[in-house]
Amino acid sequence: MNFSIIIPTYKAEKYLISLLDKLYHQSISNNIFELIIIDSSSTDKTVEIAKRYTDKVIVILSSEFDHGGTRAKAAEMATGDVLIYFTQDALPYDEFCIENIVKVFKDKNVAAAYGCQISYPNTNLFGKHLREFNYPSVSSIKTKDDIEIYGIKTCQLSNSFAAYRKNVLIGLGNFKNNLILGEDVYIGAKMILAGYSLAYVSDAKVYHSHSYTILQDFKRYFDIGVFHASEPWILKEFGKATGEGGRYVKSELNYLLKNNAYHLLPNWFFRNAMKFLGYKLGTKSKKLPLTIIKKISMHSRWWDK
Repeated sequence: MNFSIIIPTYKAEKYLISLLDKLYHQSISNNIFELIIIDSSSTDKTVEIAKRYTDKVIVILSSEFDHGGTRAKAAEMATGDVLIYFTQDALPYDEFCIENIVKVFKDKNVAAAYGCQISYPNTNLFGKHLREFNYPSVSSIKTKDDIEIYGIKTCQLSNSFAAYRKNVLIGLGNFKNNLILGEDVYIGAKMILAGYSLAYVSDAKVYHSHSYTILQDFKRYFDIGVFHASEPWILKEFGKATGEGGRYVKSELNYLLKNNAYHLLPNWFFRNAMKFLGYKLGTKSKKLPLTIIKKISMHSRWWDK
């Protein structure tokens, strides 16, 4: 099975050497794969570094970057049967992450798969819990029959490290252009409803995490609200996100208590209140002035479109 690795970049100089060196020291035989790097006109040494590793470096205007559209463009030019996407700040945990995520495609019904994200050592407790909650130690495969059990998590994917069967991805319309975020969940939902399955591969591991501030979490959840409001069919088909949110909040509280982080309980309360407020505002973004929206959105440049 041939595969392509695709990495969108922007000012990735501090990440790229480590990421690409790790990719070229994977366990896959002869390290034969197509590497496509699509850069949004970085002003540092990103493109220079990328060209040391591949001749397939595409540079686009930074104003042209789109979470779905940019990845769709790379998918169309890729030659692999399986397309593996990384974000620039993800780092393979070991030499087996590519081998382990690719082998799940031996199951002909698997249309996409995502790997386990492990928090970097310096991540705060909120960031660590997020990774442990969303990326358990047990692998799974979900189908349309699992919607009643898992709800919106049935279509969970993450393009920080995910792989797609190209003919299915393209056949279902590719990643959608002009989404503020969630291009992975969007196509995952379409794959599930079309009768395909999505795999979570716990032994395909990467380091990837963030230590968001309360304000950053507020902005992130605002954008999630915008995404859900723009694609209401996802919640209609898979269920509202509030049930999963409640389970997450309880789990996070227990995680803080288990780690004796009692001093973070006020932070926990205020953080989750701001997440809820951000999400609700995001779902009502059409009623808000653009000047306000751009200040409370994590992806403020998206609104220029």
